[in-house]
Amino acid sequence: SRPKIAIHKNRVYMKTSDNKGYQKKTQKDYSLSFKLQLVEDIESGRLNRLEAHLKYGIQARSTITQWLRKYGTFDWENLSVTTMAKTPEQRIIELEAKVTLLEKQKARAEHLAERADKKVIIFDMLVDMAEKEYDIQIRKNYTPKLSTNIESKPKKH
Repeated sequence: SRPKIAIHKNRVYMKTSDNKGYQKKTQKDYSLSFKLQLVEDIESGRLNRLEAHLKYGIQARSTITQWLRKYGTFDWENLSVTTMAKTPEQRIIELEAKVTLLEKQKARAEHLAERADKKVIIFDMLVDMAEKEYDIQIRKNYTPKLSTNIESKPKKH
């Protein structure tokens, strides 16, 4: 559940769990995964800084700017996008997300394979029924025959 937020005189306060009222929220109150996700959302264009500030009740937009400088791929010195080395934490979070996606894709593929197997069984049953009902042969029985050329060739020593 998300914490309750109150805004008073342009300050954001977080409702504490022990019902002592509202308390200022600091950067330390946000998890690393939250910060990384927010930076990714901003850099991908899903949110801008003001939208993130209002949506999540982050105290100051400068906090978001600090996160962008610390965790983002934007080169603030040259004002361009760079591919910065990712922290181990960022890499772990990305890999965990990829694992989750691959697990979902695997489950879907297994479901489709099971469904295809069931269709094959039903198709075979229908063909069997049709062959019996109409006294016709639908399936062709091909038996592999050995070539006479292979058998008649003399062995070389």
